[in-house]
Amino acid sequence: MSKHYVLAAGGTGGHMVPAAALATELTKRGHRVALVSDARGVRFPGLFEEVQTHVLPAGRFTGGPVGWAKAAREMWRGRAMARELYRTFKPAAVIGFGGYPALPALLAAFAEKIPTAVHEQNAVLGRVNRLVAGRVDAIATSSEDTQRLAAKLSAKVHLVGNPVREAVLALRARPYPLLEEDGIFRVLVTGGSQGASILSQVVPDGLAMLPVTFRRRLQVTHQARIEDIDAVRAKYAEHAIPAEIATYLPDMPEQLAWAHLVIARAGASTIAELTAAGRPAILVPLPSATDDHQSVNAREIAMAGGARTIAQGDFTAVELAKQMQKLGLDPAALQNAAGRARSCGRPNAASDLADLVESLDAPRVRLPVTTKTTKAAYA
Repeated sequence: MSKHYVLAAGGTGGHMVPAAALATELTKRGHRVALVSDARGVRFPGLFEEVQTHVLPAGRFTGGPVGWAKAAREMWRGRAMARELYRTFKPAAVIGFGGYPALPALLAAFAEKIPTAVHEQNAVLGRVNRLVAGRVDAIATSSEDTQRLAAKLSAKVHLVGNPVREAVLALRARPYPLLEEDGIFRVLVTGGSQGASILSQVVPDGLAMLPVTFRRRLQVTHQARIEDIDAVRAKYAEHAIPAEIATYLPDMPEQLAWAHLVIARAGASTIAELTAAGRPAILVPLPSATDDHQSVNAREIAMAGGARTIAQGDFTAVELAKQMQKLGLDPAALQNAAGRARSCGRPNAASDLADLVESLDAPRVRLPVTTKTTKAAYA
């Protein structure tokens, strides 16, 4: 039976990409989907062109008592708008993906007694998901050990993984790109949807410190912030390293397909894509991330041997060059790291999450996703 579902997500790539993957899966099953987000989210390129979208006001609870009061007013206004939407759209369930714009949508669902779930992309439960965890019907997680998640809620926790785009998931069926000892070595540098200045400051100089025979093999694609792009381009030119510089990579699946090594932040979507495609990485977690969740995100892939993690305070050109040589001078070791990254992937995440969502308004049906998902199930 065709049903209506509302997906609510903050307007960053970490929230929007898994929401889009679920929207695609639900649409394939014959359902109708609407997105609730902020102004950034509804304009996110390449994700929700065919989906009905709505912008809801949602203040951030910062700035002391005055800021909190303003945020509460905006949240209440967003809740009222969401309730009006639900009376016409009549969703079977509302699913939150984190970020403040998800909160008024979920509060409205509670008021209308509509089944709800949240999906947590990070290995640490986010602020909005923590606020509503006690009231939603199901909590879908991406990590076997999600921190800041109360033990008393374990009965409604379901490990599904973090959904990725179909084009990224398709890379799982493709072999790791052939790497010959004297062949081109392709490096992808990405700081997430907003780029990362620290990568722009360190990576070109770090690559320049590699032995000449290694450096001459490099071919780099580097995503940089718009304010950094001219300086990054000049550095690569100074070091005579072939590099394509862009502020946004719309063809990220294709970039991942040919990359031998990825240098990146450790956002949830980045980790999900690395483990789906099976690409080794050097990860530099964002130290200011809430609850240091990027360091926790990187833990599983690093422990499996699919990535090396460098704290931002230790991320220097010298350290990067050292880690690059350890990984890049042995093609067999690099291919082994790619396999270990792949072993951490959960390619059924979108399907498992859709199964869970479809079950929300049928409480007497046993939920198809369990908290004891084994890695063997994703081989």
